[in-house]
Amino acid sequence: MDQVSLRDLEAVIAIARRGTFRAAAIDLGLSTTALSHTIARLEADLGTRLFNRTTRSVALTEAGRIFMERVTPSLDDLRGALESVRSRSETPSGTIRINAAPFAGRAIMDRLVPEFLRLYPDMAVDLVTEGRLVDIVRDGFDLGVRVAALVPSDMIAVSLGRPHRHAVVAAPGYLGQRPRPKVPADLFGYDCIRARLPDGSLLRWRFEKDGEALQIDVPGRITLDEASLVRRAVLEGMGLGYMIDQDIADEIAAGRMIRILEDWTPAVPGLCLYYPSRRNLSAGLRAFLDLARQLAR
Repeated sequence: MDQVSLRDLEAVIAIARRGTFRAAAIDLGLSTTALSHTIARLEADLGTRLFNRTTRSVALTEAGRIFMERVTPSLDDLRGALESVRSRSETPSGTIRINAAPFAGRAIMDRLVPEFLRLYPDMAVDLVTEGRLVDIVRDGFDLGVRVAALVPSDMIAVSLGRPHRHAVVAAPGYLGQRPRPKVPADLFGYDCIRARLPDGSLLRWRFEKDGEALQIDVPGRITLDEASLVRRAVLEGMGLGYMIDQDIADEIAAGRMIRILEDWTPAVPGLCLYYPSRRNLSAGLRAFLDLARQLAR
């Protein structure tokens, strides 16, 4: 019995659950021949047959059934114990690579990243900001940070807990003596600064009030693909802009921008961290996600 390994036990359980050597071998990442040799060696070591097998089917023997009933709970407990010890014994170290939209990068730099680096001196963060939406797995990132609506459906998302609002803004000089827009339809009488999304499509300005929701493809003579350029264009008096309010809070407070249609821009779900799988998270990445959840609360 001293020669029985954890992988031997997992092989028995996989075959019993899947019903064929071929399917179990795929699950375990082995060839069918290698799996057959593993079971033959285990049966020889135990001195009894665990499976009755023909060319068409595989079934547990009585000894195999008893073996499964006894081993499965113990193996689950063992896996849990190993994972628990491993997760607690690892000291977070290494580098976390994060891809974020520029305003999302600024948001996590407000508190999350500085607090994480303070708590874990052996960790480093490599933050890359860009407007386009990238495949974080293909491009070698551990995490992405985007607004909830842009998180890919096959990713696991962790809310950062901050809803955000868009703001329609203009420079005082642009508005001059013109009447301010009262409803979204009034925007068609103004130059608007259009924005291109990471996927190449144009951003439609979204509005909602009293249960009425609409999206407008606004008119405009200039189209930009980066929030800082939109901000610059607004300040230069080139037209109305549509931006995340936290990005331009200082300009609004200082009177360099005037906010309009504020009652048409309610809060919407905010930023999320996202990553591809819960399996095999490093201690550092696990600590980063835990801190993000804690701060979000």
